[in-house]
Amino acid sequence: MIHEKLLRPRSIVVVGASNNVTKPGGKVIKNLLDHDYKGDLFAVNPNENSIQGIPSFTDVADLPDIDLAILAIPARFCLKVVEELADEHDTKAFIIISAGFGELNAEGKTLEKKIVEVADRHGACLIGPNCIGVMTPHHASVFTTPVPPLTHEGCDFISGSGATAVFIIESGIPKGLRFANIFSVGNSAQTGVEDVLAYLDENYVEGVSSKVKLLYVENINDPDKLLIHASSLINKGCKIAAIKAGSSDAGSRAASSHTGALTSSDAAVDALFRKAGIVRCYGREELTTVASVFMCKPLAGKKLAIVTHAGGPGVMLTDALEDGGLKIPAIEDSPAKEALLTKLFPGSSVENPIDFLATGTAEQLGEIIDACENEFDVDGMAVIFGSPGLFPIGDVYDLLSEKMKVCQKPIYPILPSIVNVKEDVAHFIARGNVNFPDEVLLGRALTKVMHSSQPAAISDTNPYVDPLKVREIIEKTRNGYQPPEVIHGLFDVAGIPRVKELVATSETEAVLAAMNIGFPVVMKVLGPVHKTEVGGVVLNIRNVADVRKEFYHLAEIDGAEGVLIAQMASGMELFLGATYEDKFGHVILCGMGGIYVEVMKDVASGLAPLTLDEAHSMIHRLKSYKLLKGYRKQPGIDIDRYAEIIVRLSWLLRYATEIKEIDINPLLGNASEILAVDARIRIER
Repeated sequence: MIHEKLLRPRSIVVVGASNNVTKPGGKVIKNLLDHDYKGDLFAVNPNENSIQGIPSFTDVADLPDIDLAILAIPARFCLKVVEELADEHDTKAFIIISAGFGELNAEGKTLEKKIVEVADRHGACLIGPNCIGVMTPHHASVFTTPVPPLTHEGCDFISGSGATAVFIIESGIPKGLRFANIFSVGNSAQTGVEDVLAYLDENYVEGVSSKVKLLYVENINDPDKLLIHASSLINKGCKIAAIKAGSSDAGSRAASSHTGALTSSDAAVDALFRKAGIVRCYGREELTTVASVFMCKPLAGKKLAIVTHAGGPGVMLTDALEDGGLKIPAIEDSPAKEALLTKLFPGSSVENPIDFLATGTAEQLGEIIDACENEFDVDGMAVIFGSPGLFPIGDVYDLLSEKMKVCQKPIYPILPSIVNVKEDVAHFIARGNVNFPDEVLLGRALTKVMHSSQPAAISDTNPYVDPLKVREIIEKTRNGYQPPEVIHGLFDVAGIPRVKELVATSETEAVLAAMNIGFPVVMKVLGPVHKTEVGGVVLNIRNVADVRKEFYHLAEIDGAEGVLIAQMASGMELFLGATYEDKFGHVILCGMGGIYVEVMKDVASGLAPLTLDEAHSMIHRLKSYKLLKGYRKQPGIDIDRYAEIIVRLSWLLRYATEIKEIDINPLLGNASEILAVDARIRIER
């Protein structure tokens, strides 16, 4: 929980304050003083009467009432101090920067819990322990630097790591990225990243609150809360980018199904972020570059003009943008194009990239920008302008700054000369602009932002599955892999189409089953998990004699418990599966079957339950999407039907969390039907 007194405290005490500014308790005081905290500031240090010019108390018991307490003392003393301040001094906000709690050992975790109990009992907010602190426009309660200027026009930043927060801030400041509020939640004993995001959502005020949120997350403790509040903020017009560290922790675990082998907790994170509309980043530079894109005017289409006076960066940016699906269209011949060319030096090019040479002037840049804004068929501009250090270029940057404000189309400034014209770049940034010193990072960030989706609709109602019928089947099952009758029952309840199948435990039953289904049929051994590896699948059986022969062959396989007789279907092999990830729920995977899932791992993921739009998006993201649509006179599949089956499976799993893995491989699809041919379901309670 976040308390107003954490954000706008009228009084602050630093317990463990010091005159030594190289110590956390000394640096916090210095930061508060240097950054003009206007409330009452106190210190507690039994050995000092004054700390950096402010009054120091020997004991917290001697303090007046305090809004916010910052603790920079050994962990073992923190509980007593929190109790005293909460019980006797009406303190409603605590920042514990001290380490030695849950991150250290079980004893520290117990101490953490006791402190949380005290804070909860008094309706107080606790940030930390083991954090760098909090920065708002009202106070800089951190023991680190840099402390950037804080304004509501900047971005809110929430980090699970204090050191990483510092590095991300350091990455953003040289780009001109500004900040509004910065929260380092440390161990998140009471208040985690999701809780801060919830507060920012629930207290969002249009025109006042920041429109950009950045997250650095090491553990997602409440995915549902993150999903709900991130989606809500984005639907209010905000933009969110996030790093989730630790993306490979489960990637190599053993699994008994294709789905299990392909899915990890990171796939769940990826699906969660996509469902929420969060732009996922994988490093500090990418995060702060995406944030800087957010700070520019939105790009309404995919066509970009590149304006440059240096060929190489223009080519590299073109490659990065087109690799990501954006377009650098040629400038069509027109009177406007001819008129612009006459205003540039000989040798300039107005083709796109628009190259106006190393000697290009501010006036010429203005003419190019005006033509792109008013005449040329583009949706935005990237302007590359550096300096070899021969002459001043401040006038160019001044013009660029003005054009960025007045143009309706976004302009992305790429000012790479951060050494040669350091002062000019600093002046440009000081005017409230961002800078993208690396054109390739900009290209990748811009394409990532352009391809991000709006939050998926969140609903607890569905037209697909009867929850009571699902529960009736699940409650009769045992743990482990399920027999065909359970799989059939679940698929039928969910409306997942399947081939006709019957189980035989004798030769006579096998013959009758084949005649009932109709030739040709498929015969599969029951029992072994990986049927093909033991020769347990026989295709295209066309007569009774072959049924008798293959029954005995399959029944003799080690571990055989019977034989499944199935309708022989045809079509393109498809794959559909899901695994249950703790806290996240079911991660759904779809793709083409056969080698595409086994070797190429061409799959897309989503978090259940899914909407039809999400399912279509998953299918569209597949590398094999063109094959599914139909390619070079080869027939495709009914994509709408495939999307519906994906959604039906997701809603089935919504009411059957006991299903830990499900593999439908293959489904066979064509333009008229899609049928589940083989499936495995593992239930664990």
